[in-house]
Amino acid sequence: MNRIKELRLSGLLNRTLVQNALSLYGVFLPNYLVPLVLIPYVARVLGAAGWGLVAFGQAFGIYLGAIVEFGFFLSANREVARYREDAERLSEIVAGVLGLRVILAVAGVAVMVLVPMWVPIFREHSDVLAASAFWGLVQGFSMSWFFQGMERMRLVAALEIPAQVLGIIAIIVFVHRADQGWLVLLIQGLGYGVPAMIELILAYREVPFRLPRLHLIQQAFRMGGSIFVSRTALTLYTSGNALILGFFVSPQMVGYYVAAEKIGRASYRLLNPITQALYPRLSYLVEHSWEEARRLARKGMIVIGLGGVGLALFLFLSAPWLIRIIFGPDFGPAVPLMRILALMPALVAFWESHGTQWMLPLGLDHSFNFIVLLAGAVNVSLALILVPRYADFGMATSAIVSESVVAFGSYVVLRWHRLHPASASAC
Repeated sequence: MNRIKELRLSGLLNRTLVQNALSLYGVFLPNYLVPLVLIPYVARVLGAAGWGLVAFGQAFGIYLGAIVEFGFFLSANREVARYREDAERLSEIVAGVLGLRVILAVAGVAVMVLVPMWVPIFREHSDVLAASAFWGLVQGFSMSWFFQGMERMRLVAALEIPAQVLGIIAIIVFVHRADQGWLVLLIQGLGYGVPAMIELILAYREVPFRLPRLHLIQQAFRMGGSIFVSRTALTLYTSGNALILGFFVSPQMVGYYVAAEKIGRASYRLLNPITQALYPRLSYLVEHSWEEARRLARKGMIVIGLGGVGLALFLFLSAPWLIRIIFGPDFGPAVPLMRILALMPALVAFWESHGTQWMLPLGLDHSFNFIVLLAGAVNVSLALILVPRYADFGMATSAIVSESVVAFGSYVVLRWHRLHPASASAC
């Protein structure tokens, strides 16, 4: 009888997992299709230099957003998954997260005011700076982590899909000149900000409202601190590459590099709904059913790994026509860069399935942070050596080496602790 109950519960959990994965694809597809629709239009309207300037601004915005987000997309998500049946604890988590984010947003605005003193590009393009800051800060206030932890992503999909579609329409209607890159960022920021406000209202319909008192903010700081370190370091070899490159080369060359990198990273995002659906489920199962967690993690590694390898082969073979179709003939110099960066989906898939999907649910935060910090340090060091001499090709090489560090580093750590789910001795 108990075995029958366990099988029924397992079937219910698996159905919920599939439903959330499909809902996440509903959220993901608009976010994925928006660049596919917009990039050909925006790249042609702004040109390589204007596109590079927008990419530089987005890199800065991502840093600001990472400060405000403070790693809560993973850490608070994990806590919500663990305490989803305790409304009072959920209320404390939400209050603490929001209180800390407000403080960090104020600090982010102060940083934005000082940036033109050190960055000539932003001194010459203050409109792009302001729009980039807005774009990044509003993303930091997203409440999708709460609903993902509750495994209720259909609600988020229903909010974000219309916002993204309206954003596409607004950009096509209002952006017509090479000097309107700031407007692209502003409209995209509104597309993130409006759903975030509605998500906040709906979250407080799920849990009691609670003021973000000091002890709750301190709890949130401790909860998100370790993940924040790794998430911030992660930007050193992902979105931050455009910012690093922009200090050494022209916006036009930044545009070529970002064109290749965006396709490489966007291709892996095809697997994001699977990884995002697995993460809260694995966080829950690690606490309640170790064997089931290990089986699910092993299956996830196989599916995600094979998907990453398939995407890498496709990108390498199709680089010339992908660049031409998406960005236009003026972006021809991005083709060899894309062939280097074609390795990215396979490496990221290996890292995500071993690191984010398994190390974090296991509580190996310190090892996770060390690997990411090491990769960030490797990326910056190599970039400073290679970019002055090899420009965008040096940046591409640095990015691939850094992704290799996190991919194989996560595997070594799991084997060292005898926690790899494919190992018979995992316990």
